[in-house]
Amino acid sequence: MAVVEPLHAMHYVPAVTGGLQPVIAPPYDVIGAEERARLAARSPYNVVAIDLPAQPPEGGDRYTHAAELIERWLDDGALAVDSEESIWPLEQDYTGPDGRARTRRGFLARVRVQDYGAGRIRPHERTHPGPLQDRLRLTRATQANLSPIFALFSDPTGEASSWLAQATHGTPWGEAADDDGTVNRVWKVADPEAIANVLRVLGDAELLIADGHHRYETARSYAGEVGGEGPQRYVLMCLVSLQDPGLTVFPTHRLVRGLNTDQHEALAQAIRRDFEITGLQDASRLTPTPGAGIGDDGAIRIGYVDAHFKRPFMLTLKDPAIADAALSGHAAPYRRLDTAVLEALVLKGALRMTDERIDHLDGLGYARSDRQALDSVMSGESDAAFFMGPAPIEQIQAVAAAGETMPPKSTYFYPKVPTGLVFNPLR
Repeated sequence: MAVVEPLHAMHYVPAVTGGLQPVIAPPYDVIGAEERARLAARSPYNVVAIDLPAQPPEGGDRYTHAAELIERWLDDGALAVDSEESIWPLEQDYTGPDGRARTRRGFLARVRVQDYGAGRIRPHERTHPGPLQDRLRLTRATQANLSPIFALFSDPTGEASSWLAQATHGTPWGEAADDDGTVNRVWKVADPEAIANVLRVLGDAELLIADGHHRYETARSYAGEVGGEGPQRYVLMCLVSLQDPGLTVFPTHRLVRGLNTDQHEALAQAIRRDFEITGLQDASRLTPTPGAGIGDDGAIRIGYVDAHFKRPFMLTLKDPAIADAALSGHAAPYRRLDTAVLEALVLKGALRMTDERIDHLDGLGYARSDRQALDSVMSGESDAAFFMGPAPIEQIQAVAAAGETMPPKSTYFYPKVPTGLVFNPLR
């Protein structure tokens, strides 16, 4: 089973930093250079200075510089480490890419690092290899988890959610809004009885990593390096119930670019061979529904636009047997993923992309919104866009339970959990 515990949190001191608003940031892996500069300009204590460290002006190692900044901030009183254990309920009011307003609730705690497996912790997506060394070097230097992993647990009776709701009646410990308008409120709960009631529900929990696979792989590597027992055996997580009404998953669309004449022809042939092609009245219908690109009839559907015709089409897989043959080494839930079918038939099949090329985004890109994908094709930046459907939580669970991991960027859990709410010391 997964082991969930309260933590002796390291956190900002709002009276010194001017609250959480100037110092939080999105997770490191979605921050570009311009956004990092904007965030750093908000406060000398903004978390990007330590979670996405820049090369120090005087030279030296940027990871060491991050560790030095943490010590300086502790000395300045901008950071503090709690002597008492606590969990940190988090409430996020947000408007999703679909325009609907929702509230998602969870809590921050520390979780014992274990190997993946049934009844413990499961991944749901394959990871790119690149970020692992970066995160490991940062963890070695800072000896802290700075950015939480986002994971899911089952709470069918709603008992954990009920206890958390009781703990969040009062004024939040801190509040901050993201640039996308998400309002994050966090409470500190140090009452042993309240903590015990929440964690009792998770006593036999299996956790499914929703976002932060690289961070978990980093935590496993770090725990193995240090060895022995102690705080290094734990990692910071934000835990959300699978039954939470505010839990949503949106799709990530695929972009292909840099195609030569032969690849264009191979792509066209594969689409004509394996899919029924239906013209759409307008581009607003490109994202398949109700979920995972699977229609009410069970057929796999993928929206499609290319830079030549610039017209919207819906591609419907002619026969499930095509997916079964192309993905014969995989479990049945995996063979019904639109992202897996596209990867097998188009990316690896027609376009001859290897796992390495996919990992390094060689000829491949991703778009988080219909507009971003469409603009990329219409501007000629991309040769074609494939519009995926949102994967239902039940399908994500089924794929993980079968011991499979989905292709990279198969899911887009929204909103992100910001970095800077709390940190987990590893010493």
